[in-house]
Amino acid sequence: MAWKTLDEMDLAGKVVLVRVDINVPVENGVVTDATRIEKIAPTVKDILAKGGKPVLLAHFGRPKGKPVPEMSLRPLVPELAKALGVPVKFAEDCIGAPAKTAVAALAAGEVLLLENTRFHAGEEKNDPELSAAMAALGEVYVNDAFSAAHRAHSSTEGVAHILPAVAGRLMAAELKALEAALGNPVRPVTAVVGGAKVSTKLDLLGNLVSKVDHLVIGGGMANTFLVAQGIDVGKSLAEREMAETAREILEKAAAAGCAIHLPADVVVAREFKAGAENEVVGNADCPADAMILDAGPKSVEEIAKVFEASKTLIWNGPLGAFEIAPFDAATNAAAQKAADLTKAGKLVSVAGGGDTVAALNKAGAAEDFSYISTAGGAFLEWMEGKELPGVAALMK
Repeated sequence: MAWKTLDEMDLAGKVVLVRVDINVPVENGVVTDATRIEKIAPTVKDILAKGGKPVLLAHFGRPKGKPVPEMSLRPLVPELAKALGVPVKFAEDCIGAPAKTAVAALAAGEVLLLENTRFHAGEEKNDPELSAAMAALGEVYVNDAFSAAHRAHSSTEGVAHILPAVAGRLMAAELKALEAALGNPVRPVTAVVGGAKVSTKLDLLGNLVSKVDHLVIGGGMANTFLVAQGIDVGKSLAEREMAETAREILEKAAAAGCAIHLPADVVVAREFKAGAENEVVGNADCPADAMILDAGPKSVEEIAKVFEASKTLIWNGPLGAFEIAPFDAATNAAAQKAADLTKAGKLVSVAGGGDTVAALNKAGAAEDFSYISTAGGAFLEWMEGKELPGVAALMK
C-alpha cells in the first residue's frame, strides 16, 4: 500500500484544496466539541509552513443538495481560527464567483473555508461538472477526511482525479494504522466484534474470519451465535432468523483456521436498567424469563488470555450493554487489558466505530490504544475489505 503524501509536493505559492471533516456538533451557533477541527490542524499548519494557501472543502449535516442556512459552515470560522492560530476567511459558496473571488484575495498565512459542499446536488452524485468547478479553484488537492473516504463524492473523489492528489497527515495516520492492523499485520491477529446485530456486520464477519487468527464475538450478536448452536437464550436480544447465517460463518471460520470465541458464561437480568439485580450463569443456563446483558468473568479471563497471545488487535463494538452499569464490566475489563498490553509494547491495538469509541472512552482505555479511528462508516468498510474511493484516488 503506497499513497502519496504532503512531503512529495512543492506547495510554495500554490492554492491547496483540502478536503476535511469538520462535521462538529453546534448548538446556538457555537461549536460544542472541536475535536474534529483540532485533528485537521497538523495538515493545515504543514501546508502553511510549506508556503501553500489552504482552501478548505467540507460538508456539514444533510442539506440534501440545496442551501440550508442552519447548515452553513460559517459558525465554524472562530473555532477554526483558534485551532489553527491564523486568520480564517469564509466564502459563501464552494464554487463559482464567490469562491474564486475569495481565493484570489487570500493572502499568505491565511486560510479560506468554503461553504458546505452538500449545498450542491451534484456533490453526492460525484457530478463531473461540480468536481471540475471545485478543482478550478486550486492547484493541488489534499484529502484529510478519511471518515468520508468511503463515499465517491465530488469533493472526496472527483477532484482527486483532476488535480495532483495526496493524503493529509490525519488521512495518512489513519491509513498507516489500518494497514498495520489488517493489511500487513504482525500475527497472531485478534478481532473483537460486538454490537447488537449480526445482520449489520455480515460483510465484516465474513471478511475477518479469513484474515484473523482469533475472533471474539460479543454483545447481542453473540446471543445469535449461541442460538445457532441450539442454546436457549431466554428473552435475550437475538436475531433468531439469522441462525443459519451464523452457522455458515462458524463453518467458514473453522475452514480458515480462525478460532471463534463466544461467551462461556454470561451475566443475566430480568430487566434492562442500571443496577438491575443480576447473576452469572453458564452460557446454556439463561433462565427463560431473563436476558443476557454482558459476558461473564470466565469469558473475560479467556479474552485476556487471547489478547496476551496476540500481537495485533482490531476492535469494533462492545461486549455487553456497556451504556449501563454493571453490564459494562466485560467491555471495561477487556478494554483495560488491551490498553495495558499496548502500553507495555506487547500489542498493536486499533479500534473504531461510534459505540466502540464511546465504550473505550468510558472504560478509560482509549488513550492507551495504538490508534482510535473516529471514522464510523469508512472504518467499517475498510474492515469489510471494501475499496474506499477517496483512498483509491490517492494511491501511487
